[in-house]
Amino acid sequence: MNIYIITGASKGIGKAIAQELLKDENNRVVGVQRTDTLRHPNYRHQPMDFSDIEAVEHNLQKVFLPYEGAEKLVLINNAGTLGDIGYVGEQMPNERFEFVFDINVIVPAMLMNTFLEVYRQHPARKVVVNVSSGAGKYPVDGWASYCASKAALDMLSLTVQKEQEVRGTSTKIYALSPGVVDTAMQASIREADVNRFSNVAKFQDYKANGELATPEEVGRKIVHFLHNTDQYKDVIVSVRDMP
Repeated sequence: MNIYIITGASKGIGKAIAQELLKDENNRVVGVQRTDTLRHPNYRHQPMDFSDIEAVEHNLQKVFLPYEGAEKLVLINNAGTLGDIGYVGEQMPNERFEFVFDINVIVPAMLMNTFLEVYRQHPARKVVVNVSSGAGKYPVDGWASYCASKAALDMLSLTVQKEQEVRGTSTKIYALSPGVVDTAMQASIREADVNRFSNVAKFQDYKANGELATPEEVGRKIVHFLHNTDQYKDVIVSVRDMP
């Protein structure tokens, strides 16, 4: 039995990953998010609002059950938010930075910390995948909080992997960039004001020219990656480089 804990499994890439994994009767999927849109005998929904840090802390034990018979334990921190698009210092509410960092960095860190602590002595193979973005490596005007949060998630992943190596564990940590995918986030980007995001036309062209990958395509690639993590030595990985 393999256990896959996926945040944001109700839509987009997270849902596509869950649906692909559930094709294998040996897999069990736990979806962690507010809404429940999946129905499958091997799927369990754990309600959680990532914008409420106190509630997340109080409900972590409901996510990480003993799973004594598991051969593989995987945490996929997929849920994320773009936040408000706009320039820093130009009518950008300060609380929106906290909102983005809570969802994109703080909650994934809490989940990863608890996952590693609860399952430290568990004999199963353990993998953590933090869904990152190319925006964490290259500045995008209007996306300051998103870019910074994904850069933080990358460094968090690199540091925790280093710690696992120092401790001599076989646990693997990855920061995975899915590329440009046809999701609700992309739709909101295309509607941005050009005065708040200078490259909006480029993202509109992605859609118009059919250059966006579907969540299902990306989901299949990520599941293939999950089955072949031994082939990936670097912490920072990209779906674009996957077969």
